Amino acid sequence: MADKHFSLDMTIAEALQKHPRAAEVFAGFGLRGCALCHVAQVETLDEVCDNYGLDKDKLLEVLNGVMDAEPLAQN
Repeated sequence: MADKHFSLDMTIAEALQKHPRAAEVFAGFGLRGCALCHVAQVETLDEVCDNYGLDKDKLLEVLNGVMDAEPLAQN
């Protein structure tokens, strides 16, 4: 089983820093402004899901799937 790269307790900003395609995942869930929103620094993925009625497991599945499919090069 693949390691989990994203978790519900991470902020939107942390998720966006973790992988450049996270913004595309958020957009796919109807969250097109996440990269520009001022609360991205403090709002967690858990809070986003609660506030917008998103399926938490599905969001994590897609985010982790992007990381598994397109791992970032290690420096």
